[in-house]
Amino acid sequence: MARPRKPLLSRDRIVETAGALVDAEGLAALSTRRLAAELGVSGPSLYNHFRTKDEILDAVADAVSAKIDLSMFAPGDPRDWRTALHDWALSYRAALADHPHIVPVLAQGPGRRPAGLRLADAVFGAMVRAGWPPAQATHIGALMRYFVTGSALGSFARGFVDDETAYDPADYPHLGQAHLLAEHREKVDEGAFATGLRALLDGLGAQYEREVRGARAGHGTERSA
Repeated sequence: MARPRKPLLSRDRIVETAGALVDAEGLAALSTRRLAAELGVSGPSLYNHFRTKDEILDAVADAVSAKIDLSMFAPGDPRDWRTALHDWALSYRAALADHPHIVPVLAQGPGRRPAGLRLADAVFGAMVRAGWPPAQATHIGALMRYFVTGSALGSFARGFVDDETAYDPADYPHLGQAHLLAEHREKVDEGAFATGLRALLDGLGAQYEREVRGARAGHGTERSA
């Protein structure tokens, strides 16, 4: 009987295995030697597909970016720019929440990653179509990335221990309930994200009315004069 053949080594298989390793054990666990062992191949065979470990990490990060919904930015989508940003931010955060260990790589920006560049292009294009000046559209894409990736880099609630003796009222008079935060991590962190996203979009909405709609109204007045 013939021996079962090992699955052929491919970029997709390397990325999938590397992503699973990072998800399970963190970025420090990934090395070409460890990855080759997980794949059941020799280390040099990886270099037929990727030149360096950093290229593998880039591909893992891009695979996560590819999971983020961008449909709200399509030219025919009926959602306005504010709703589109809101829905995108939720999908963005969900993708990062599923793969928290790769967030530091994603936070560095898209570089040459195709999915990351498609994401940046979609956001920028949608904001320009909505009337935002190109420079401001760039700023909006950047601040959304800062906000979402920042929220995914760590948990506010987990930053407090569940020992009430750690927060002596004599030293921290307003932290009497801080030891309860970790127990309610999901509620606290999701509430903080929702509050921040709403405040961010409210601020952008006010700026849009003042600068974009205001500028359009001013041009209309000039033309009718």
